[in-house]
Amino acid sequence: MKQHLSEQEQQQLDRRVAEFEKRTGSQVVLAVVERSDSYAELPWKAFALGAGLAGGAVTVLDLLRPDWHSAAMVLVSVTVTLLCGAAFALACVGVPVFARLFLDGNRAETETRQYAESLFLSREVFAARGRTGILLMVSLFEHQVVILPDRGIAGRLDRDELGKVIGSMAASLSSGQVAAALEKGLETLAAALGTSAAPAPGSELPNTIIQEKGV
Repeated sequence: MKQHLSEQEQQQLDRRVAEFEKRTGSQVVLAVVERSDSYAELPWKAFALGAGLAGGAVTVLDLLRPDWHSAAMVLVSVTVTLLCGAAFALACVGVPVFARLFLDGNRAETETRQYAESLFLSREVFAARGRTGILLMVSLFEHQVVILPDRGIAGRLDRDELGKVIGSMAASLSSGQVAAALEKGLETLAAALGTSAAPAPGSELPNTIIQEKGV
């Protein structure tokens, strides 16, 4: 998969993670995922729109120029409609910005959270001492951020604070600055957690940033 973080950015984020863990007494795992689901319905939605637009245009032309109506023109109209639909579907597959136009926000949020929950388990974020692990995941296609704190630290973070963390990352993510977004997220998350009175347990979870293609 395409690496969205350079080696230098990864090293910088590793240092930020170590500072975060020392300050808060919790363990954080960062993850960058290209997409959380295949969304197989998106090309079909795009096809339907393309075919519908072409069909509408052909119908208007038929009304304006009834003298063009013939068996050959019917064949041309059908062909143009199908080709336009196919072009929209291909654009949906190859151009993420175009594909997002057909993505339902609630579905994107649900799929991203499910992927994050799966990642939380498969990467054993729950293994941190005192159940103080946190997963901070960015899903690029959906433009979604998910923060999953384990039960040992969830009481220190309410919904509003998590919303502030996610909001602090939005501007950097919208401009494609993934590393900057993660740094901002760590900074805001650390401020929300505050300084822990307990001694830092050291790095119990891998500091390596997870980068996956996703589904």
